[in-house]
Order: sequence, then structure tokens, then C-alpha cells
Amino acid sequence: ASGANGTLSPGDLANAQALFDTADMILLQLEIPLNTVNYVAELSVQKGRKVILNPAPAQPLHESLLQNLYLITPNENEAELLTGIAVTDIVSANQAALALKGKGVQNVIITMGAAGAYVLSPEFTGMVETPKVTAVDTTAAGDTFNGALAVFISEGKMIKDAVRFACKAASVSVTRIGAQASIPKREEVMF
Repeated sequence: ASGANGTLSPGDLANAQALFDTADMILLQLEIPLNTVNYVAELSVQKGRKVILNPAPAQPLHESLLQNLYLITPNENEAELLTGIAVTDIVSANQAALALKGKGVQNVIITMGAAGAYVLSPEFTGMVETPKVTAVDTTAAGDTFNGALAVFISEGKMIKDAVRFACKAASVSVTRIGAQASIPKREEVMF
């Protein structure tokens, strides 16, 4: 169900609370109203579910939301908006990741395009490189990355392996035109 303007509201989701009981984790982005994102994150944590947030499109976020996140996956621009730190290399990515961790996020992955992704977690801290490809359309790269990441983490894989899988999936998607049509099948990504 959706609200009068066609977007989900916390009231709409209150009727779907049973779905949270069957989920291993919740993957969110910011194309829905921020109050709905906050509500879902709070409810997910109350039910013991991990919350991954892809903070796109970029906007300031309250620390109460950040404290409910198992993982956040900003790109360089989103990380800068959230921390005030310009992300240009591994050192600045680490600084931005530490700032987000200081605001309560448990794990941080800053996606850095063709360079890969910087990871800050108790399991692994460092850069995970992306396979080198010739990009033709980056439309679905972020969504592909986050979906692949959530799949591997929900399967109990280590974060570094999940990021490697997500980087590979995103690198395959940028070699194809379109959004949904560019998302690879699992067998195309396995390493």
C-alpha cells in the first residue's frame, strides 16, 4: 500500500510488520521519504534485523538513523556530504569511514567507482579493488553493488568477500546498457 502521493509512509508499513519477521536484513535507499527510512530502520533494529543503507540520492542524515545501521554504502560524494571530508584516496576514505563509524554506523563501505570500495569493519579494513572493465553505462552500478552485497552478507559471508562479489557484479553491470537489463546473474559473478 502507498500513501496518497504514491509513496510509502510509516503508516503504510505498520500494516506490513509481519514481513520484517521473515527478513534477514533490510536494504534501504533514500528515494523514499526520509521519515519512512527512519521508521523502517528503527523497526528493523527492534526486530533484530541488520539494516544496510545506500544513502542515495545524497542528503544529510540524522545520527539517530546512522546509529541504527549495520552498514552504510556511500559513494565519494555521499560520504563527503555526510562527513564533510572530501574522499579522493584511501587515506581520505578511511577518515570519512571513521567519521561515519563515530556517528554510530557499525560497518562502512565507501564505493569509489573504478577504483573499488573502501571497507571499514571489524572483519576487514582496506581497499577492495574492482575488476577493470570498459564502462558503457553506469546507471545500475550502485543498485547492483548494494543488491549483491546484501545477498552475500545475508548468506553469512565475510564482508570482504561480499564486497569483492558486489564489486564484480557492479563491474559486469557497467559493461551493459540499461538498468535492470544490465544486472548480471549470480553465475556471471562468482569467483
